[in-house]
Amino acid sequence: MIDFKNGSVFKLHKVKNDAVGDNLTALLLPTESIIGVYKSVRDYVVFTDLRAICVNIQGVGKKQDLTSMPYKHITVFSVETSGLMDISSELTFWFSGIGEVRFEFTGESDIIRIGKIISGFAL
Repeated sequence: MIDFKNGSVFKLHKVKNDAVGDNLTALLLPTESIIGVYKSVRDYVVFTDLRAICVNIQGVGKKQDLTSMPYKHITVFSVETSGLMDISSELTFWFSGIGEVRFEFTGESDIIRIGKIISGFAL
């Protein structure tokens, strides 16, 4: 599993939903829908209507660690928007069982939209 204790795990930017790999697609339930895909250099996070799935690409090959975090286990979450001097934004979850998980997004990401979508599933 990804070590979420090491501060911001990802610096994410929006990519097309079809950027997900076959392993992740096979993990989705038949009725589950992808809301958005956000990628860093190699790793990425997929937000679905049920959970966030973190994909950590390991080594040189195709080895992947896929961590599924269901929204129903969110106890608290925080949205931090970008500003003039700090152009990144953050989404922080506190999950029962694993604790704090923080995602850092580039300035052009629509963090308010993401937060609103998560609210609809977590509340």
